[in-house]
Amino acid sequence: QVHLVESGGGLVQPGGSRRRSCAVAGSRVNDHIMAWYRQAPGKSRELVADIINGGPANYRDAVPGRFTLSTHNATNTVFLHMNKLQPEDTAVYLCNAPSSYFSANTYWGRGTQVTVSS
Repeated sequence: QVHLVESGGGLVQPGGSRRRSCAVAGSRVNDHIMAWYRQAPGKSRELVADIINGGPANYRDAVPGRFTLSTHNATNTVFLHMNKLQPEDTAVYLCNAPSSYFSANTYWGRGTQVTVSS
């Protein structure tokens, strides 16, 4: 089975940066569309960015110019670099590999909390 193993959450001060990682176990990162979602307290889950076969990444309007999604093929890992974080970015961030032409199934990471506060 495919498992998405996440790391990189934690507490960040406003204006700070954080890097999330999502390692694809049991498959190759290039065999999936890879995406990052986030879900803030009391709000619905929203797509942050996604990437196909190494790039280029696509970003949602909520995070233009502040977040960067990239992949590292040697370790089958996708990263989300989060810069200039704001309290509004506080959320559980989840790695996702949706079903697509490249993959018959949808996979989710467990999600990790990113909290932005002073």
